[in-house]
Amino acid sequence: MAEPLFASADLAARPLRADEVPALQALFSTHPFYFRTVNGRDALPDEAQQEFDERPPPHLSWRAQHVLGLFDAAGRLQGTAVITEDLGTPGCCHLGLLWLVDALHGRGIGQRWHAAYEAWARRQGARWLRLGVVQANTRATRFWTQLGYQRLRVREGVDTGGRVNTLWAMLKPLGEAGIEDYLARVPRDQPGSDLP
Repeated sequence: MAEPLFASADLAARPLRADEVPALQALFSTHPFYFRTVNGRDALPDEAQQEFDERPPPHLSWRAQHVLGLFDAAGRLQGTAVITEDLGTPGCCHLGLLWLVDALHGRGIGQRWHAAYEAWARRQGARWLRLGVVQANTRATRFWTQLGYQRLRVREGVDTGGRVNTLWAMLKPLGEAGIEDYLARVPRDQPGSDLP
């Protein structure tokens, strides 16, 4: 079994194996809150496989992608995260998905996991943490804002797999690298940009 990339007090984040995708699908099916909020539907029968197989779009540069299983102390799968290093520019660590079973929401587990993720990203040389969030998912927008992420670009009319949504690109600078430096390197995230 692969070693964890990093761990919080609650969850170890290690590469998800192909044979663990059905277990993730079972969790997606029994914990529908995220999918109903973002897509207006339950998880598709192959939702976990799609997450496992998806890669960044070809017009964006990137160095490494990690599809992680999030496991509790007993070794039970409790969620997943998808992290892409150097997305769009060196030093940008993109969190494509952070998904936890519904029962773990509101208990500080996500915040502790994020602190461990941020520490790991810094060790990898990250200067910025980036993510996208659906505006209608108010719990998520509040969560990320409280963790220090700032809204950059807003994209309207994006089909997220069942519902047309407004998406926010959000960024958290690490250390001295500011938002202005990031936007100079990644013009597609400039507020008002219509680049893909």
